[in-house]
Amino acid sequence: MYTLFADAWHPGSLSEALLSAVGFGAVGIVMAIIGFKLFDWITPGNLGEEITSKNNMAAAILAGAVVLGVSIIMAAAIHG
Repeated sequence: MYTLFADAWHPGSLSEALLSAVGFGAVGIVMAIIGFKLFDWITPGNLGEEITSKNNMAAAILAGAVVLGVSIIMAAAIHG
């Protein structure tokens, strides 16, 4: 069953590979943004304001870690 699924997603040409890379990249970027916004929503304060207005380095590191974590999860989900 797994081999059938893997064969269905195997690109047959360079253009199909580029199209799937752009598609999966777009999905990954959108999910990283949604993950950051969700994290910002559930935590107290405004994380974007802390980073830009107050130059809070700890908040910037935390935001980077959140985006990196969501990106790693998305990469594992897409890879299969």
